[in-house]
Amino acid sequence: MTNSRQTEAIYFEKAMAAVADPYRMSIIREIQSKGSIRCCDIVSLTGLSQPTCSHHIRLLSESELIDCRKEGRNNFFTLNKRNFRKLSMYLEQFSNG
Repeated sequence: MTNSRQTEAIYFEKAMAAVADPYRMSIIREIQSKGSIRCCDIVSLTGLSQPTCSHHIRLLSESELIDCRKEGRNNFFTLNKRNFRKLSMYLEQFSNG
């Protein structure tokens, strides 16, 4: 496997692991619904502690499925739609042929 294919494989593994968790999926759905959310919104949504929410946000961010924008003291999280399309196209190959 070439280096770029390895990098791509690691990306897809991280992205799929990120969406496999029910809490992270609820965060993704909330961001999709509202356009952007803050960390405190995620705490309210999930009922999890702030450090646990930060852990989930970090995994989503490392998987490149969400982007973070800082405004003052708040971090706003949005979906990285380009990477969701990339993930969708990757998964689609398994349903073709």
